[in-house]
Amino acid sequence: MLLIKNASQLLTLHGGIRRGSYDLGIIENGAVLIDGDRIVEVGETGELKGSSEQEIDASGRVVMPGFVDPHTHLVFAGTRENELYLKLQGYSYLEILKMGGGILRTVRATRNATKEELMYEMRRRLDYMLRNGTTTAEAKSGYGLNFETEKKMLEVINEVEHPMDLVPTFLGAHAVPPEFNNGGEYIEYLKSIIPEIAPYAKFIDVFCEKGVFSAEESMEYLEEGKKYGLVPKIHADEIEDIGCTRVAVDVGAISADHLVKTSEESLENMRRSEIIATLLPATPYMLLSKEYAPARKFIDAEIPVALATDLNPNAYTESMQMVISLAITQMRMLPEEAIAASTINAAAAIGMESEIGSIEPGKQADIIIMDAKNYQQIGYHFGVNLVDKVIKKGRIVWRKGDDILHT
Repeated sequence: MLLIKNASQLLTLHGGIRRGSYDLGIIENGAVLIDGDRIVEVGETGELKGSSEQEIDASGRVVMPGFVDPHTHLVFAGTRENELYLKLQGYSYLEILKMGGGILRTVRATRNATKEELMYEMRRRLDYMLRNGTTTAEAKSGYGLNFETEKKMLEVINEVEHPMDLVPTFLGAHAVPPEFNNGGEYIEYLKSIIPEIAPYAKFIDVFCEKGVFSAEESMEYLEEGKKYGLVPKIHADEIEDIGCTRVAVDVGAISADHLVKTSEESLENMRRSEIIATLLPATPYMLLSKEYAPARKFIDAEIPVALATDLNPNAYTESMQMVISLAITQMRMLPEEAIAASTINAAAAIGMESEIGSIEPGKQADIIIMDAKNYQQIGYHFGVNLVDKVIKKGRIVWRKGDDILHT
């Protein structure tokens, strides 16, 4: 048994998905009792009845659920720091893609990488994520764009040994590879490999965007994935609104992600559904854009909002703390909204809100202790790692000052 006690604020996030109201379920001078990998008691220090063999004094610190990152491109080879120079010279994302950069450059590097090389690089990223408080993440394929490499990427996600939990997504429809003439032709190829790919993934995703995959092509691809048990997700409205959120709603996607250009009509469509709006502020930040997803509109419409890093060679950050800060400063989210969007709502965006994302009896004990006196300091005190300890499945897997992870 492990007891965490004397937390200045215990953020329980109890009560399920947040929409409209983003109450954190704060307990002052809070405590959590853990048995094995499960939370058994939650309350004020001194009121808990169970006994423990190990105790952590969290005086002057915030105790909260581990961050959940519901949109990442964890597996890739190579980096694209040179493209920052192109952006500084005024080139757009789609222009860089047409020049052979962007996704297609990463595809070439990833196809040439061995499984062992991809595993090594992904583990390094996972280590950074865990140290920064992320305990569960979604991880996409999408830099193979052929059966062999997409399968290789998904195998890496499924086989990696690491304290973090990963949920795999098949993103075969990330771009049209050079060996195909158009999106429609490539979608037909993807449909032919879905039966063999499906056992390696939980979700299926598509980059629905002008110049990439149309709304019609995206619908066709996602519907095919559903036949084999894959749950749809969708990259939507990042650069233009071409009807991708309508596809997300019609296909029953669990989340629509990016949503920078979502129209009022599309937003109203989403409001009538159960979809999660996953916002990715690190992406426009690294695109040198001044336009971010309209978080306030989604929140005011009571559409549940989640946050994610979009970790990839174009937006290379493993830190949900950085994302929270960007959400607050660039999208005008309140601190409590950003924190809920990074925990319970982020868990809902990968279908895991009944298991993680809050501190409640019976749930998995994924907990972080933050070197912050109150939750408002998270996002306000930026550019540093505020995590003091990471507890995954009831075990301390990292603490400040450690050079290694405890697996």
